[in-house]
Amino acid sequence: MPRFSDTSLQNSKPSVARKDRIKDPKNVKRTIDPAILEMLDVTKEKNIITTFDRWAAQQPQCQFGYTGICCRICFQGPCRIRAEEGPGSMGICGAKDYTIVSRNAIRMMAGGASAHSDHGRHIAHVLHAAATGHAPDYKVTDADKLHRVAKRIGLNVEGKSDMALAKELAEVALEDFGKQDESPLTFLWSTAIDARKSKWTEMDIVPTAIDRSVVEVMHRTHIGVDADPINLIFGGCKAALADLAGEQVATDMSDILFGTPKPVMSEANMGVLDGDKVNIIVHGHNPLLSQMVVYASKEQDILDEVKTAGGNGIIIAGICCTGNEVLMRSGIPIANNYMGAELVIATGAVDVMVVDVQCIMPGLRNAAECFGTKLVTTLPISKIPGSYHFAFDDTRAMESAKGIIRLAIETFKVRKASGKVVQIPNYKSKVMAGFSLEAMMDLFAAINPDQPIKVLTDAIESGEIAGVCLLAGCNNLAVVHDKAHTDVIKGLAAKNVFMVGTGCVMQAAAKFGMLSYEGVEKYAGPGLKAFIDRLYEANKAKLPDKLPLAFHMGSCVDNSRVANLWSAMADQMGVDVPKVPFVASAPEGMSEKAVVIGTWVILNGIPCHVGPIPPLEGSDLVWSTVTCVANDVFGGYFILETDMNVAVDKLVAALEYRTWKLGIHKKVAAEYETELTGTF
Repeated sequence: MPRFSDTSLQNSKPSVARKDRIKDPKNVKRTIDPAILEMLDVTKEKNIITTFDRWAAQQPQCQFGYTGICCRICFQGPCRIRAEEGPGSMGICGAKDYTIVSRNAIRMMAGGASAHSDHGRHIAHVLHAAATGHAPDYKVTDADKLHRVAKRIGLNVEGKSDMALAKELAEVALEDFGKQDESPLTFLWSTAIDARKSKWTEMDIVPTAIDRSVVEVMHRTHIGVDADPINLIFGGCKAALADLAGEQVATDMSDILFGTPKPVMSEANMGVLDGDKVNIIVHGHNPLLSQMVVYASKEQDILDEVKTAGGNGIIIAGICCTGNEVLMRSGIPIANNYMGAELVIATGAVDVMVVDVQCIMPGLRNAAECFGTKLVTTLPISKIPGSYHFAFDDTRAMESAKGIIRLAIETFKVRKASGKVVQIPNYKSKVMAGFSLEAMMDLFAAINPDQPIKVLTDAIESGEIAGVCLLAGCNNLAVVHDKAHTDVIKGLAAKNVFMVGTGCVMQAAAKFGMLSYEGVEKYAGPGLKAFIDRLYEANKAKLPDKLPLAFHMGSCVDNSRVANLWSAMADQMGVDVPKVPFVASAPEGMSEKAVVIGTWVILNGIPCHVGPIPPLEGSDLVWSTVTCVANDVFGGYFILETDMNVAVDKLVAALEYRTWKLGIHKKVAAEYETELTGTF
């Protein structure tokens, strides 16, 4: 076996200097989505400001904030590090660049962990309410998943009704948020492999309660508490693992309530809308509301009301991760991703955009007012001035969902009576989604029923595919919208990398035909194409169509499914996760949630690429910690790279290195008749 020797792709610095990263910053057309480009002409003509205009107006952005060396934790400041020596080299309190950068970074982790875990808490509460009769419109839809999760966390399932078991499971999940003992989080410890648990214990980053981990970050970053950058980062690591537990709760509880996703066909982009129908957009992250709106839209009384209003039917379409949730389980089409939300409204065809939490731009209200759309907020922690607030009530969920749809019907009647012309860009692509971990294993089991995951690991070890990449993350206009996502997918596909994904990156893939077999034909290298074709041939009797180029595994909380996937691979291969040929990429990472996901990805031992550089460059110490030292300690590290072609090369190099190293270790074990080393 040839020695892996290309170390040029293992350096930690991005290939493009900061001053050269953003090209043509005043050009508002920072997207490759033809539907959004068309609607940007409409909004310009009507003098409507969108996120694309606001981004251009912010250029050039503050370099102190960009690099992470601006501190606003107390109001003596803001303090900005201006020099390498002397009084200007520290804040008023004496905080150095490495303290400020690390404090800012872990506060972002705490914010991300708060968002994901609060999502999971809400769903666990509703499962508990359903099990105790207080949320009658919700039920256990997937009893098999209920029993699997209960057994995984150590509950006795014998002789218990589904509702009794659901109540007990929800109570264990809720305990993970606020328990006061020192035992690890149940929903983290029950899914991680032993080698990772040992590493996290050794590094003293095991979270014992989700809320406690977040509060600890906020405490230690208060002025006059923790100034040690490594200690600060390790505190953030604990919150990141708590985030993973919160995501696991959200995924498991959602599957139990609404069903574990299976392959389903749909469509994506603005062409899914229809001016002659009542159009409702569900946007945000919480399936408790959106899934109920989908259910309500199929009720006969609602369909009759739509017909009476003169509508030819009703369309529910999604944006962001709420869209992913209902796509995965119900085949609801995707209207666009986060960055396209205002432009979807600009079609004039959207009667109601109903939002829940996370990634909801306040600017949506202005666009909605201009185009006659009712923007409806639904949860008490997420309101927008000037919008309608329709308090969604879990205890009467169907009634609440029907109320939202009836508002859309009334808006539709006004739209049709006014004779207003809608402009719907004629772009949409075929989509196959619904690849939960269970669905993936079912595909593999058609080839190897005894050891399904071995189908994937054998394909890697034989050289048919180069490895696996998780595609995750948001939209960010620091790069050209959707181009970064699609460039990485095309590049990895050509290099025979098997891709799974979540979030807005998968919605970009959906819009450009990469969640269909068309993407395989256009972009897949020969090994990847052969692997996908073999999976299809073994499963074609039960699949709705040929398999796609990338496999959509769900919303951002469903990155927990991907963590379960690499853990299963590590278990089968008999090694720790850092030896598994698996990488991750967030080509347009943007939010605090992306920061915290990326952190627990590297804590699991996975190299993680991020496109737009997070605010870390102000401290060489912090930069080297997350890009180099993290690899020595945890086996994973950040690849911070703004050039997507270079990023693809670095990701593939990381996979090739792992495959080469694993091969050497296997060869040595066989030659000397010893156990395969599981360490990295």
